[in-house]
Amino acid sequence: MDKEQQLREELAWNAGYRMNESLRMIKICLDKLPEDKVWQKPNESSNSIGNLILHLCGNITQYGIASIKNEEDNRKRDEEFFTTSGYTKEELFKKLSETVEEAKRTFYEAPLQELLRKRSVQGFNFSGVGNIIHVTEHLSYHTGQIALWTKLLENTDLGFYDGVDLNVKNE
Repeated sequence: MDKEQQLREELAWNAGYRMNESLRMIKICLDKLPEDKVWQKPNESSNSIGNLILHLCGNITQYGIASIKNEEDNRKRDEEFFTTSGYTKEELFKKLSETVEEAKRTFYEAPLQELLRKRSVQGFNFSGVGNIIHVTEHLSYHTGQIALWTKLLENTDLGFYDGVDLNVKNE
């Protein structure tokens, strides 16, 4: 395997790992919530977990799939926030999981020139690598919001790292 291929695979694997971790955590949150709380908002200035999941699907598709594959950008961002129902927890998680899987495939299959090419998304100029970083951190950011809102709604520890010793030192 040449160095370019190795670098592309390493980038895609690491981004994919972080995205899978976010999916795992979101699934734990959804499993702890009753169906009716998925669309509940803490206040009018905030979003429900359902809105955040729709928003993540739109953002990941725009930055991580359409942009890198040079496909048309069909995102309707405002709808992600104005939706107040229409999806169950299971449907939301399936939609997000499928979007993440497509993005990960896109990352693995992207030719080096697409990873390096600058493009404008939402008026911001990033390379394909920049888009992958954005998708990964944006998913992580909203995963934290979903976790916090779940803790506030259910007053429970989420147990994301049960059984893992997080005090192990670096080698």
